[in-house]
Amino acid sequence: MPVSDMKAMVLDRCAPIETRPLKLRTLANPEIKNRNDLFIEIEACGVCRSNLHMIEGDWKDRDSPSVLPVVPGHEVVGVVKKAGAGARRIKQGDRVGIQPLFSSCLKCGYCKSGKEHLCDDAEITGESVQGGYAEFIVASEDFVTPIPDSIDSPHAAPLFCPGITAYKAVKASEPAKGRSVGIFGVGGVGHLAVQLAKMEGSRVVAISRAKKHLDLAKKLGADNAVAYQDSPDQFVKQLKKEEGLLDSAIVFAPSENAIDAAIKSVKKGGLVVVGVVGNIPNFSAFDEKTVRGTVIGSRQDMADLVKVASESSLKVVIETHRLAEANEVLARLKNSEVEARAVLVP
Repeated sequence: MPVSDMKAMVLDRCAPIETRPLKLRTLANPEIKNRNDLFIEIEACGVCRSNLHMIEGDWKDRDSPSVLPVVPGHEVVGVVKKAGAGARRIKQGDRVGIQPLFSSCLKCGYCKSGKEHLCDDAEITGESVQGGYAEFIVASEDFVTPIPDSIDSPHAAPLFCPGITAYKAVKASEPAKGRSVGIFGVGGVGHLAVQLAKMEGSRVVAISRAKKHLDLAKKLGADNAVAYQDSPDQFVKQLKKEEGLLDSAIVFAPSENAIDAAIKSVKKGGLVVVGVVGNIPNFSAFDEKTVRGTVIGSRQDMADLVKVASESSLKVVIETHRLAEANEVLARLKNSEVEARAVLVP
């Protein structure tokens, strides 16, 4: 294969993952177009449930994907093979990561206040621009994060979506010693949130339907693990019996019932952080509870998380698969057969 070509998994049209909508194709390599662009050889790309939603067409009303055909994948790690003439911070040979925030305008109020992930003109990796289910990618040095040698690429990749999502949500939950936090959903994001909340000194209660996820949470340091019941009221009754009401809760389970249960599980005046797409049912203002949304994070948040990961015992639980197996991996994710995070390696 000529060096000007690469292999990539391409989505031409949204369809159920069981129909294998991703096709392994040979594409021309992306090219450096701007002075601070980087040509990156991808070493690992995490597989996210939001990739699944996009591929199956669940998020068409959110304009995702906004381009077709598209190469999905937004938690990317690779080595810089060539740097544009204007690149100053990153050089050839550096290993870097790319999160869902591919770029932003850098001029609006959000960008100027360090909240560029909220920019109205933000580009999303693997949705509005080509992503990481491929052998190569081009990205701006302004939006990549250097990765230290202490973290290998397959374990680093999940930091760039579930990691930053968990980090931002835990911070938003206002963790502190003596405060309890419930984490609804212990998968790719939740297993990291359990550990990050423990680092803040909180009492962590993990909530999941699956015993394997509850067992994983306990293994990673959760103080308690409670099985989720189909009825939010039934679950809260069990939680009160085992643990009592919580100071805060974080929701990563993509379920309206889970959001409802989380709101009911916190004390009056408590805080609920919603880190998924979902409606908020049965909310009473008279309990003075706060519901707060959160999404990925800024470039500084990403750098801070990589520093935490490199200096702590944060354990990223992964399974690795070849790039060509993306359809099968996403099907396993849909069926809740992935313990924590799946990672594609070209």
